[in-house]
Amino acid sequence: MRAPAVLRHPLFLGCALIYGSYQLNKRWLHWSLPAWLTSYLSDVLCLPIILSLALAAHQLVYDRRAMLPGTWVLAAWGIVVLWFEGVLPLWSATAVADPVDVLAYAVGALIFQQWLNKPA
Repeated sequence: MRAPAVLRHPLFLGCALIYGSYQLNKRWLHWSLPAWLTSYLSDVLCLPIILSLALAAHQLVYDRRAMLPGTWVLAAWGIVVLWFEGVLPLWSATAVADPVDVLAYAVGALIFQQWLNKPA
């Protein structure tokens, strides 16, 4: 069985490769990277990766031509923002609320909606 088209899309593969490389560097390589990149890269890549996986599952279960409704993308953005910028900083000493993260998540949601949220 072939992987859903969204998981073979060059933009999704690029996001996953960049995120994986970033995590490899963060955990083991420890190369110095610009502060803006370490602060916002994973936030921008978060929703394109998560929503692409959700779209692939949706297409496998329901219909290859299915797309995620815009309200689902907006809801995913809202849930991620609420959790990571609202709730988590109250419980974790290492989590910090940052208004720019909200914009970074929005950029990721727009990337998904514009280029990845397509029928197979």
